Amino acid sequence: MSLCEIIRLDGYIQSTYLAVYPDKLLLLDGCCRPDVPMVLNYIRNILQRPVTDLKVVIVTHMHPDHAGGAAKLKKSTGCQILSADKSQQWYNGISGQLMHLVDTGLAYYVAKRQGCRPKNLWYSAHLHPDITVQDGDLIPEFDDWQVFETPGHTDRDLSLFHLPSRQVYTADLIIKLRHKFVAPFPIYDPKAYISSLQKVKALNPSNVMMAHGRELAIDAATFDMLIVQAPKHRRTVKDTIRHKLLWGKSEGFNIFKW
Repeated sequence: MSLCEIIRLDGYIQSTYLAVYPDKLLLLDGCCRPDVPMVLNYIRNILQRPVTDLKVVIVTHMHPDHAGGAAKLKKSTGCQILSADKSQQWYNGISGQLMHLVDTGLAYYVAKRQGCRPKNLWYSAHLHPDITVQDGDLIPEFDDWQVFETPGHTDRDLSLFHLPSRQVYTADLIIKLRHKFVAPFPIYDPKAYISSLQKVKALNPSNVMMAHGRELAIDAATFDMLIVQAPKHRRTVKDTIRHKLLWGKSEGFNIFKW
C-alpha cells in the first residue's frame, strides 16, 4: 500500500500537485514564480512540516507555470530540480530568448483572462537541473513514480506516473476548460503530440491530473476522441502570424494555454 497522498494546490494560473509522504515531499511541477510562497506556506502551516522535507521539484517543461518557481523553491528548501535529459536549453540562442519573452507575455494574458491580479512572472530562461531523466526512468528517492517523455507541446514534456495508484500527471498534454477538452498551445510537433496521447492511454491510468483542469478519470473512448481531434499541423506563435499574413485570418488557435 502506498504511503503517498497526492494533493492538488490552486496555483496562480494552474493546478499544482504535491505528493506527500511521512518523511518527504515531491512537487510534480515547478509552478509559477508567484506560487512559491503558497507552496512554502502550505508545507509549513497546513502540513506543519519543515520546508526542507521538499526533496525534489520536477520541471515538466520550460513554460512559466511549470518552471517559473523551481529555482526559488530550490533556494528556499535545498530541493533538487529534475527535468528531461536534453543537450540544449529550450530557450536557446536569440530566437529562444525572444520565445521566452513571448511565453512570459502569454502567461500574463492567461492571468488576465482568468481575472488574476498582475504579479511578477519573470524567471530565468535557462534551467540547470540537478537530475535529468529519460523515458521510463524512476524518480530518485521516489521510486514509486515513473517518468514518461510525452513531447509535442514542446520537445521535452514529461508525464509522471504513480505506479501504486496508476494516477498520471500529464502537465499540459491534456487540458480541460469548462466542459470541453482542448489541445495546448503551442503544438510544436503534431505527430509527437498524438504519440504522447497514445502513450498515456496505454498506461490505462486510474486518474489523470491536469495542470489546467483537475483530476479526472479519462476512459479509452475519450482518449480516442482526443487523438482523433488532435491538431494535425504545427500551432505556434510564428505559424499563427505567418497564416495571418498569408490568409488574413488566424486558424482559431486556442492561446488560453501555450
